[in-house]
Amino acid sequence: QVQLVESGGGLVQAGGSLRLSCVASGRTFSSYAMGWFRQAPGKEREFVAAIDWSGGNTYYADSVKGRFTISRDNAKNTVYLQMNSLKPEDTAVYFCATYFVPGPITRATSAVRYWGQGTQVTVSS
Repeated sequence: QVQLVESGGGLVQAGGSLRLSCVASGRTFSSYAMGWFRQAPGKEREFVAAIDWSGGNTYYADSVKGRFTISRDNAKNTVYLQMNSLKPEDTAVYFCATYFVPGPITRATSAVRYWGQGTQVTVSS
């Protein structure tokens, strides 16, 4: 069992930045690919970014490419999402996710084994 706890959400003006953090319990964090998803009111949960177990490969949704950066620190059992140039359409609850091992890193929520509780990000215009 892996528990994921997100932090760093909040209210920010358009054009601003936030950094989300997700701390994972357990000693096998470095074995897992990790991801961030988001869900806006009335919409389905969607993929934002993912990173492989080593941090050597990262993946982004087209809507955030060039603005968001995912990274991880395996020594701290933590994955980060640096969000710059935020837009009102980035407003959502952001969820940290652990992929199945073994398993593909995909945009599908069905590829996720564990979810965090979510952190709210609100971008005002």
